[in-house]
Amino acid sequence: MIMVASGMVCSCKNNDKIFINSKNTDEYAARMQSFVEKISSYARDLNPDFIIIPQNGEELAFNNTEPADGVKSSYVDAIDGIGIEELFYDGPLRVDKDRLKMLQTLKSKVKKIMVSDYVKDNSKVPDALDRSINEGFIAFPRRSDNYDYMDIPPATDIRNVNTGDINTLADAKNYLYLISTDNFADKQTMIDAVKATNYDIVLIDLFFEEVALTPYDIQQLKTKANGGKRLVISYISIGSAENYRYYWQTGWKKGNPLWLKKKYEGYPDEFWVQFWHTEWQDIIFGNNDSYIKKIIDAGFDGAYLDNVEAYYFL
Repeated sequence: MIMVASGMVCSCKNNDKIFINSKNTDEYAARMQSFVEKISSYARDLNPDFIIIPQNGEELAFNNTEPADGVKSSYVDAIDGIGIEELFYDGPLRVDKDRLKMLQTLKSKVKKIMVSDYVKDNSKVPDALDRSINEGFIAFPRRSDNYDYMDIPPATDIRNVNTGDINTLADAKNYLYLISTDNFADKQTMIDAVKATNYDIVLIDLFFEEVALTPYDIQQLKTKANGGKRLVISYISIGSAENYRYYWQTGWKKGNPLWLKKKYEGYPDEFWVQFWHTEWQDIIFGNNDSYIKKIIDAGFDGAYLDNVEAYYFL
């Protein structure tokens, strides 16, 4: 949770508390809102049904990032849902009432709120599921050994299993969040493990060990074990650069290029970026070698935009 000088409440997966210049925050928030809107416009020009889900930064859905100023229509129109980490559980039960209030306002404005709590006591997983479902959200509570989204949970952690076809985000009743491949010996082993599940949405990385998944790989994942269709969404960080990605160049380090701005505490392979720079935005979208284009070409149904909260770290 981030508290800023203006009194605005912001979210962060590190849950640090910092105070920053509110004038700069407003300016950078507007730049992030514009960035997300441009990504969405580009993707939907190529695929009108492409799904856009920013993670955290739920305050960006409001004018001036202030719920009192009303919903920012252009931003909400550009997204389909919002992903949220640590809403009810941040290890122990710790309900984030400020963020919850914002999400309660937004749940009628977007197709889905997707909650990924971290539950340190595995016996509390059912409670984490109940809390999200009771709010009309869908949930993926991470067990104590799954902080980094490495495992497929036991089937008992899935609620509202169904055989229905999932054609839009609004249809989804549950989801799998699996962006680390470390626990799988090879790509097909991972694919087969996901195929054996009944999740309505599968959220995975575009890459397996730095090699992009193919349209054939993604097509294998689009049917649930019970025969229903599901959606497959790709993770992408738009607010931080990762030094193991295809775009990383020899000699890059903090300050070179200039927009590679700040180390990401707790994530040694990541750097916060000045995301408004043309060079970074060209990496993310707008051309045939861009990250979003690779996601679309692989056959994903949408993109899950992480680190939109970069605006208040810069």
